[in-house]
Amino acid sequence: MYRVVLRSVIVMVPLLVARPALAEYGVWVDGQNMRSPFMRVYGEAMPPIGHIRFCRTWQKDCLPQQGRKGRFALSPDRWNELVAVNALVNRIVEPTPDQELYGEIERWTYPENRGDCEDYVLLKRRMLMQRGWPASSLLITVVTDENGAGHAVMTARTSSGDFILDNKNSKVLAWNRVPYRFYKRQSYRDPRRWVSLKPRTTDDSAATSASAK
Repeated sequence: MYRVVLRSVIVMVPLLVARPALAEYGVWVDGQNMRSPFMRVYGEAMPPIGHIRFCRTWQKDCLPQQGRKGRFALSPDRWNELVAVNALVNRIVEPTPDQELYGEIERWTYPENRGDCEDYVLLKRRMLMQRGWPASSLLITVVTDENGAGHAVMTARTSSGDFILDNKNSKVLAWNRVPYRFYKRQSYRDPRRWVSLKPRTTDDSAATSASAK
């Protein structure tokens, strides 16, 4: 387990930024309003097998939290935490495929010094929860990347919008500014359940497994 101290990061929270022109968005996502700061959800989805296995091992980390599950207020301090944790984990973990680490195609776990995309997400989620973020605002999200490969990122679900923490980018960006197509993510009501980010008529099998990115 890492014993690290976050350096203070002075960053202004993007609470009152102007909405960019449509051409400035990452990619068009079917079923989503790209001008909205919030993603749209389309019912339940099957959890990735890697997450099901993770929850069997780390049962306490997959339990729903008690209390309100409204959107988390994004203050300047909280924004700085997102930026700092994202950059820190990206720096201390070396991207390595599960096959190379464990001899398995898919294993979700907390990384020591190496891991693939979902391992980055799990560590960021844990570190932010240790700083007071609720589990309902830190949602593992499955996408396909700019090359069409499966990938996992974390969505920070806040009162100011949905923001993406990504091991491929040290910046924290609004969900509609990343070059990804969104398929599904954890439910904010229960981290063991997943919801679709695509209309039900769309097949999400291409993004069921998040590869090491």
